[in-house]
Order: sequence, then structure tokens, then C-alpha cells
Amino acid sequence: MGVPSFYKWLVGKYPNIVVPAREVDVAGATPPSPGEAGPNGVYHNLYLDMNGIIHPCFHPEDQVCLPTTFDEVFEAMFEYMDRLVRIVRPTKLLYLAVDGVAPRAKMNQQRSRRFKAAKDAKETEMEENLLRDKFRNEGKEVRPRQTHELSDPNVIIPGTEFMEKLSIALVYYIRSRLNRDPSWKDIKVILSDSNVPGEGEHKIMSFIRAQRSRENYDPNTRRCLYGLDADLIMLALASHELHFSILREDVLRQNQPEICIPLAKELFNTEESSTKCRGWFAGVTEAAPRGRSPKKPYQFLNIWVLRDYLELDLKIPNPVVKTDIERLIDDFIFICFLTGNDFIPHIPSVEIHESAIDLLMEVYKQTFNKMGGYIVNMEKLKDKHAAYLKVSRLEKFFQELSSCEDKNFLKRYELRESLQRKLLRQAAEKEWNEKNFDNMEENPDGPDLTIKSFSAQCRISTSSADKSDITANTLELRQNLKDTLRNKQDLMKSGACEHDTIRLGKDGWKSRFYREKFGVERFNEVGKLKNEMVQKYLEGLCWILQYYFADVPSWSWYYPFYYAPFASDFKGLSQFRISFTMDKPLRPFDQLMAVLPQERPRDRYPRKTFLVARYCKVAIH
Repeated sequence: MGVPSFYKWLVGKYPNIVVPAREVDVAGATPPSPGEAGPNGVYHNLYLDMNGIIHPCFHPEDQVCLPTTFDEVFEAMFEYMDRLVRIVRPTKLLYLAVDGVAPRAKMNQQRSRRFKAAKDAKETEMEENLLRDKFRNEGKEVRPRQTHELSDPNVIIPGTEFMEKLSIALVYYIRSRLNRDPSWKDIKVILSDSNVPGEGEHKIMSFIRAQRSRENYDPNTRRCLYGLDADLIMLALASHELHFSILREDVLRQNQPEICIPLAKELFNTEESSTKCRGWFAGVTEAAPRGRSPKKPYQFLNIWVLRDYLELDLKIPNPVVKTDIERLIDDFIFICFLTGNDFIPHIPSVEIHESAIDLLMEVYKQTFNKMGGYIVNMEKLKDKHAAYLKVSRLEKFFQELSSCEDKNFLKRYELRESLQRKLLRQAAEKEWNEKNFDNMEENPDGPDLTIKSFSAQCRISTSSADKSDITANTLELRQNLKDTLRNKQDLMKSGACEHDTIRLGKDGWKSRFYREKFGVERFNEVGKLKNEMVQKYLEGLCWILQYYFADVPSWSWYYPFYYAPFASDFKGLSQFRISFTMDKPLRPFDQLMAVLPQERPRDRYPRKTFLVARYCKVAIH
């Protein structure tokens, strides 16, 4: 996942770093010759972070019908990878990396995400049961709830039967393409499956660093990395490779196709309706030929262009030390850690939705000379006592950042209050409208675009009225459920469902924060807690630096608090001693036990005897 909303901010600020990917996909066209440059130029190596392929194929958003079996997911993945290879056309290497066992710092995030998903699923089921009872009382028949192989997304984790079958499927895919596709003839293919510990993107970067350390390394190697995580951009910058591009879906382009009326009627009237579909067709559970919407466009994010932008934006006026673009980029990566990632929470006053990175860059430029130079020195990365991080300079940076803290909190508090009033007003208006709906006049001439009217149109044209009624009722139920959950989510986001007892930005907010969140009030207890939080957060920053620029410094380290310290709490940093002890990763079975919620369907997971860790790297060439 990486830094939340980082990609959106980056493309909005530097739009020229991305270019649309060109595709040549003509039926019956002659396949490209081995080594031939593709429509997007020459790329020697293509790296696929399989996490960005597995999830879109497991629960796609652009299909009319969703897959229901593992085989359908694998088939979609094969098509997905074929398309990526056609776009990039690597001439030397294709590297496929599947997520293995993650460090514990990442497991905590995985655990919280899965537990939240289980809680949301339980609440969704309760709401759906209420709606089903309501429809039953109204005499509306709906389709029963059905389950299938893909009902539980938690199977996408090392140690499960799905991941084992995925490894076998990927080996089959590679061998099939090497034997049958001429464009794969001279390509070396490496598969690092889920049995190899480590996150996919970090396994890729470790491989690149290993390649660079060889004597025969070619510095002009052109690399392309596919993935959806925003931290891939950080990792590419951290590699200091010039010829590096990130390939990803153009998620910001608003060109999602709408389902046309004839297609909708056809789906309603046929007995082979969708199995489990998005939007209006969600939950319709009859087998159907799987259809897809038009393919989403792709785009290349060129790291060399981003480097040029950062060199301009981070230009220091009258610097006290010689300007080095590589060290400026290292510092940029470091300060972006403060906006939060998969391993540590963000500094409370730093929200990326509030232009936090722009603020951090401005503070960095203003304090650079006061700090005396760069914050990190990655040439000392192997130092056991974290000499690569200049804590005295970092402390000055936090002092400057803390001057904006009260103002940011007060602005956020006022926006929150305004949003609460707006949502409560809208809720009151909606309640009034529902009470007085029977007295409102309907417009017989105007277009009626409600789901009921749409369903009615479909019932008129159907040859099987009963089945059409059931389908239409099911769609109405799903839409009602979707609206109910969205309204609840809006209220939760605004805080309208709970009273804000901390009131960040108001006098005394810090003491209220530690009292409400940690249950401490005494001055000495608060001071002790602050020091512990600051030390652990500082450890986290050093841990991430090593993880991004070298390797995992410790598999067992994790940040033990739900919240980050305030910028004004970072004082006396030189008193802290930071070191890590290298240990071994957990086994897949241990990770399953650590991150999966109790509510999971246990029959979907293999027995312990199945989970024999065979840490290996499969290489086929």
C-alpha cells in the first residue's frame, strides 16, 4: 500500500512524469521478433509485483461478471501478464515476485486491515439480513446468498491452498509461454513465489541491488516495474537508477464505461445471469459467460523525469554544503515517511490530504542551512548505531515543523465541525422527505431513473416475469444495502457518531490526547510515555530507511503504538540509542495464525501439515 494518496498527489503536482502506454493489439498480427523494441521504447528488464495482479483479478472492478473459481482467477492473471509483456516487451529478463511472509512491522498492518474487514463484513451481513427481512415482509422475493471459492479474500496470504496453487499455475504459465511464444525466446524468467519470505516489491529491489553489485553490471540497463503500490515510486527513487519506469493502471482517468440499457435488459432477461456482479448486478447468483468491460489504460511513470522535478523543487538557496541531487532525493524519501506508510502511523499534524508533502518540502528547504546539511547519509547505512541518520538535524527539522502544529489542528477541527453540521442537516432533510414522500406530487412526464423504474422496464420486456422480478428485487436490495453502508461510512468519517473529547487545536489538546488515548495524566507519566513513543518512532524511521535502501534489518521489530508522537514531542533525540538484531522470518503457518481473524471460514484453509515452508526461488530460463 505504501504512502496513502501519494500517487495522486505526485501526478497532480508533476503531471509530466507520466505518459500513456501505447499498445499494439491487433487480432492476427505477427508477434514481435525477439529483442524488437516495443511501441513504448526499449526495456531490458520487466519486474512484476504480483500483488498488483492477483488482487485485481481476484475481485475485479471492471468486469460485468466476477470470477468464482481459482482457475478463473488464474486465467485472468495469464491474460493480464500477457498484456503487460506486450506493452513493455522486455528483451532480457522477466521477474515475477509474489508476496511471501512479511516482516512483523507489516504484519501488524495486515492484521488490523483483516480484522477491520471481518468486522465490516459482519456488520454488512447484519444490515443485509435486516433488508432481506424487510423485503420478505413486503412480499419481494430475492435470491439466496451463495458462497464459492473466492468468497473469502483472506486466502491471498502465504501458507494457504490458493497461494500454493498459484505457484503451480505461474510455473505452468512461464513454461507455456517459453515453449510457444516466440517473443519469449531469449528472455530469462525468474519466479519468486510466496514460499520466499519478503514482500514482492522488496524482493525485486533486493534482486536489482544484487545485480548492481556484479562486476559485469551494465549501468545503462533500462528497467520497468509494474505494481499498484505507491511505495514502488519511493523504492525506484531509492535505487538511484536513471533508466527506471513504473507501469501501472491509469486509475485517475475518469473514463469508466457505463452499462447501456440494452445490455442491462439482456442480462435481466437471460437465465444465465451474472454470478456475482458489481454495482446494480451485485449478488445475482446464476452462472453466466464472463464478460469484461473495455480494458483500462496504462501509463508509465518515468523516474528520471521525477528526479529532475525534485531537483528543481528542492533547490536550496545559498546552501551551506555542496548540493547533491542523490542526497536530496534520499532526504525527500525520508521526510515522506512522516506522512505514514505500512509500518508506522503518520505524524498527527501531517495529513497528505492537507498538502502535507508540500509542507514538509517547504520546511525542509527553510531549515536546510539551519540544520547544517542533509538529514540522512546512506553511505553509512551499514553502521550498527544508525550513524546514517543525523538526529541533531532531524530534531531541528521537527522544531520547525511543530510551529505549524496548532494551526493545522485548529483548521482541521473547524472543517470537521462544518462537515458534521452539513451531514446532520442532510440527514434531517432526508428524514423529513421520507415522512412527507406520500404527499409529494410525482411528475408523470419526467424521466424516472430509479432502480424500481429500471427494474419495471426490464420486467415489461422479459419472457419470464417471475425470474425477472426476483432479479430486479435482488438488485434493489443490493443498491439499498450499498446506500445504507455508504451513509454509515460518511457519518463515521465525519465523526458525527461520536463526541470529540480531544478537540485538537483547542487549548489543552495535548494533555487531553494523552489522557483519552493512553490513560495517563501525571506529568512524569506523560513525559515517560512521550520518550518511549519518540524512541520507537525513531527506530521505525531507521528501520524503514534500511528496509528501503538495503534489506530487512529485523524481521521481528514493530512499532508498538497506535499513534505517532506529535512533531513538538521530538526533543532530546541524541539520548536514544538505536540498533537492530537480525533474526529469521516467521513461517507461513505462524503468519496465518497472527493476522487472520477468528471469524474466517476455517474450512477454506489447509491443515498444518500442508504448511511446510519450502523457502526457494524458482528460476526458469
